[in-house]
Amino acid sequence: MKIAILGAGAWGTALAISACGNPDAKHHVTLWARDPQQARAMRHQRINQRYLPGITLPTQLDIGVWPAHNAGDTASLLLPPSLLADHDLVVVATPMAALRELLLQLRDCRVPVVWLCKGFEEAVADAALPNAGPQGLLAHEVLAQAAPGLQAGVLSGPSFAQEVARGQPTALVAASAQASVRATLVQAFHGPSLRVYTSDDIVGVEVGGAVKNVLAIATGLCDGLYLGLNARAALITRGLHEMTRLGVALGARPETFMGLSGLGDLVLTATGDLSRNRKVGLALAQGQTLLQAVQSLGHVAEGVYCAHTVVQRARHLAIDMPISAAVEALLDARLSPQQALTALMGREARDES
Repeated sequence: MKIAILGAGAWGTALAISACGNPDAKHHVTLWARDPQQARAMRHQRINQRYLPGITLPTQLDIGVWPAHNAGDTASLLLPPSLLADHDLVVVATPMAALRELLLQLRDCRVPVVWLCKGFEEAVADAALPNAGPQGLLAHEVLAQAAPGLQAGVLSGPSFAQEVARGQPTALVAASAQASVRATLVQAFHGPSLRVYTSDDIVGVEVGGAVKNVLAIATGLCDGLYLGLNARAALITRGLHEMTRLGVALGARPETFMGLSGLGDLVLTATGDLSRNRKVGLALAQGQTLLQAVQSLGHVAEGVYCAHTVVQRARHLAIDMPISAAVEALLDARLSPQQALTALMGREARDES
């Protein structure tokens, strides 16, 4: 199988390494980097020094240059026509902010297109993007507007890029309304160290992947304030309840949230030391500003950018999400860490369900 992965960040690179490492599949994988200097360094040094230092790239992994014309402009997202020629699968491994523009360019693609990003598109009021609307959208909702005819889906689940790149055991879920897309993802990535399960509940898989980032910030805050393991367990459990309520209201099946993309991804992101969103919560608890916390990461923490949209969508649907609302207020500097804790603990007693 010929696989094109668009985006040479940590997760795109890790998945490319994993696909190349399957001895039975013998895939031809091309990892496309937007930065020509990064691409040249990866070709010659066989390492992605910025995103996965210390991990050697397989010799059979091809590195392509995805030309950036004007950094920061949408023009820098333009895909050269030759990039996708003769591929069997296209994987979008960019942050959520780039997904719409890429799907617009891929709308006539004849092979499956899948994305790895987790979160909501930022709500915009931009005449150039009239369909984006005042409410941020999940990736499958962006797809419905930008490229409704694509064979498409998402690959998600509990996965730190470093561990996947090292070949440590990992399980993911391939979600799509189309069985052929799910089968393609299994063929592409299921192997000795990476198990790929399938689901047709793309709404539930995407809600889990988005909301868990916000809840991980809350758990980092909890641990940074030294509130204890009891508090962490309570927060994760109630957070899962929030996630499920929102997902069901958006059309997901409740059982999806007890799977890899729900409970699994939440536990990993909320408790794992490699979690960027958890690190944001820890930093805020230690008195850093949001800007300081984000700058210290060097990578995107999607929970910072989608917390507002999570709360906005919940309010529109009359769904109560107090933990997510407290995180939003904390990120907006409307509450201090201690005030956010007080707001949550001061809520009235109620039936658990």
